[in-house]
Amino acid sequence: MKQVIFVAFISSALVAGQYQQQQQPLSSTRKSKPDHYKLKWPVKKVAVIGAGVGGLISYREFSQQGFEVDLYEREGVAGGNWHYTDEAPLDAPIPNAPIVVGDYEPSLPSDGVTFPYTREWETDSETAAFYRRAHRAPKPIWASLKSNAPAPIQQIRETPWPKGTEWELPHQKLSRYIRAFASWHGVNANDENPNTFYNTRVEHVERSTTGWSLISKELIATSANTTRATWHKRNYDAVVVATGRYNAPNIPNIEGLAEWNQEFPGKLRHSRQYRLPEVYKDKTVLIVGAATSGGEIAREVVQYAKKVYVSVREDKFRGPHFPLIDFLRRLPGNVTLIGEIGSFDQPASSIEQSKIHLVNGTTISGLDNVIFGTGFRYTYPFLPQYINSSLGTNGTLPRVEGVTQPLVTDGTHLRSLYLDAFYIPDPTLLFINANFGMQSFTYAEFVSLAAAKVWSGTADFPTTEAQWAWYDKAVEDRLGFGRQFQFYGAQRTQEALRFFVGWLNDAAVKYGGRQIENLPVENLEISKIWSAARWGNPNHSSSHPSNLGVRIVAPDITIDGSDPAVQDWVYSEWW
Repeated sequence: MKQVIFVAFISSALVAGQYQQQQQPLSSTRKSKPDHYKLKWPVKKVAVIGAGVGGLISYREFSQQGFEVDLYEREGVAGGNWHYTDEAPLDAPIPNAPIVVGDYEPSLPSDGVTFPYTREWETDSETAAFYRRAHRAPKPIWASLKSNAPAPIQQIRETPWPKGTEWELPHQKLSRYIRAFASWHGVNANDENPNTFYNTRVEHVERSTTGWSLISKELIATSANTTRATWHKRNYDAVVVATGRYNAPNIPNIEGLAEWNQEFPGKLRHSRQYRLPEVYKDKTVLIVGAATSGGEIAREVVQYAKKVYVSVREDKFRGPHFPLIDFLRRLPGNVTLIGEIGSFDQPASSIEQSKIHLVNGTTISGLDNVIFGTGFRYTYPFLPQYINSSLGTNGTLPRVEGVTQPLVTDGTHLRSLYLDAFYIPDPTLLFINANFGMQSFTYAEFVSLAAAKVWSGTADFPTTEAQWAWYDKAVEDRLGFGRQFQFYGAQRTQEALRFFVGWLNDAAVKYGGRQIENLPVENLEISKIWSAARWGNPNHSSSHPSNLGVRIVAPDITIDGSDPAVQDWVYSEWW
């Protein structure tokens, strides 16, 4: 007899309590110690890396604060992850590339060249197209993708959606909306702004004694077969990293997988390459992972495929996160759930004849394609000095002079950040929208305004000791490092926004400058309606064909959208 497991939502009290505790060191400036952090140099010139919604909002805040701002974007247009193209990204490396080059291997000219440095070369058209695609990195969205947050919440407050806009938005409309915002501020690709650099990838950022140096590479097609690259080196007082969370694909290191990838090229793909379900018509498809990308792709592919398997593994994390059971609620009943993959057998003469062994002892075969919806890793190839893979998930370094504190270790999370944004050893390095489970269209405004005030000397900033104290408490409250460390959700997001409002408005009273309002109170009611409509069907997850050995049953409850754990999904951009 199969065991029956009932899975309930995470307690909202647990989520709220943890975040409130970690906010204790973040009392408003009225209670701050008289000694504050002093910048090592004045900040006047700022580089923003990335022209997605977070980078564009950052550009606005720093420009309005009087900084000289340069904006870098490796694509030819603004939009970030919402810029769709039929052209898919390159094949994901199997096994994963080393985390220090997880997204791309920086391309730098030889030592001693004079900047700007230009080189032009000729290849066959196929090779030229390959290098251009690698440079710009097409984004991981598919043709039918729509927003998973309602329009009144997923909007830039300066430019609200027109009244009557549908709540569920196609990616085309979101992309145009972001480009319109860029145009409003004169930084779209066709605005001829001398401070914007499109088709330009940042290759290296390094701190000096008086600021930061940045080397970039612009790649331009001069004909079908010829390509011109130009490298520039520029100096800045501060750097804003707004490159998003969906750049370096993650594929689990499973025994035999590399051999399958070598033997069956094109049959194993990461979800970032998925575009259209018709490709899988009459095929047997295995989708590994059932989170947003894996689950939503399964909903589409099952309409065309002969059979769809979805492999899931046990959800063991007990802290705040997006629970597996919630993803399974959206899977249609004709998807077959299978357990965690243990190994890929020695490849046979075809993928259809090759076998996969599950951890529970089951063997499956007859596959035509495998799609890995297994997420992404944090990586910043242009900051190699802050990546230390030797530490793994949990290793740490002593906080002593001369020891560089890491930003990235195994790629599952970020380290050494105050408020998940400011690099503690040097707060002139800032990360925008580095968390998930928050709404990037609004959250970026609060973080970038905070940095603009701190860097202009119009907001007090805690000492390095106080920043580390906040960080250590966050590590404790979030149950240590790992994949869920960057998770916010509705409760943590709301607590963080309340803190920013108090801190920044106190600073405005003390030093002058812009005040900021919290998000509209009606957002709560909007999120209730959206969550109830999107997640309120508990029937699917108890009806999947399954060989999991246990039967996963969604509680037979009515979801009205009021539980904060359900509202977490309104802040979900986790692909």
